[in-house]
Amino acid sequence: MTEVTIRRFAPEDRAHWEKLWQGYNTFYKRSVEPRVTDRLWSRLLEGSGEPFGFAAEVDGKVVGLAHYFFVSSTSEWNPRCYMQDLFADPEIRGKGIGRALIEAVYSEADKHEAAQTYWLTQDFNETARKLYDKLAHATPFIKYQR
Repeated sequence: MTEVTIRRFAPEDRAHWEKLWQGYNTFYKRSVEPRVTDRLWSRLLEGSGEPFGFAAEVDGKVVGLAHYFFVSSTSEWNPRCYMQDLFADPEIRGKGIGRALIEAVYSEADKHEAAQTYWLTQDFNETARKLYDKLAHATPFIKYQR
């Protein structure tokens, strides 16, 4: 297995993070305004507000990202941890990057005594779903949006 270091983002990570961020958005066929990207990056660096994030580093290069929030619940006392974004460089997939990032989010959720940790993915994301099925269970919920 590749040696993966999970850490918070640093200012010098911007170029690598942005390449991953754009890859993530391209994969999900969405475009994000530059001001949203800038705001996200600022919040990741500040670490004082949500979302929070982790970088996966291999050989000194950021090759993966995870962004997550803590969400209040109407049915549980403790918050839930929602991992909104997870992405690994396609050139290094299958090396434990996604697993390491999910486990880091799980650890952070445990520190905050989150009632659950959850995320969404597209049904066509078969590669990622093989990993997700090992680390969590799919729920019967269907997402609606306006």
